[in-house]
Amino acid sequence: MQAIRSYTQSVSAIMTLVMILSSMWALPASASIVGTGELLAEQSADIDRQALMGMLEREDVKNTLASMGVGEQEVRDRIQSLTPGELADFKKQLAEAPAGEGVVGIIVLFLLVFIITDMLCATDIFPFVNCVR
Repeated sequence: MQAIRSYTQSVSAIMTLVMILSSMWALPASASIVGTGELLAEQSADIDRQALMGMLEREDVKNTLASMGVGEQEVRDRIQSLTPGELADFKKQLAEAPAGEGVVGIIVLFLLVFIITDMLCATDIFPFVNCVR
């Protein structure tokens, strides 16, 4: 009986130590309220990205990008890295652009964004653009 009791006490001590150590590694959960505006802005940005990606599937856009020497994957990467604010500005410019020059305007706008980000040292797409720093 004494052997069983000492065995139970040692197992209990080990289990207590394991429980204490495992609870120390647990991270506390934090909850916060997500506003409707934040949620809508994220969803709107995702929808805008999908619309731009859909435009890249058109043959005339692909041909124009190829004639300008810009790779389709570079444009896709840049679209993914746009902030929601940049996407909203871009969508506004697309809405204001006349229907006939939409594709060329989009491509020129992307090229301008790429050149500006190259000048600010954020990207390195065009070798002829020097970093400002």
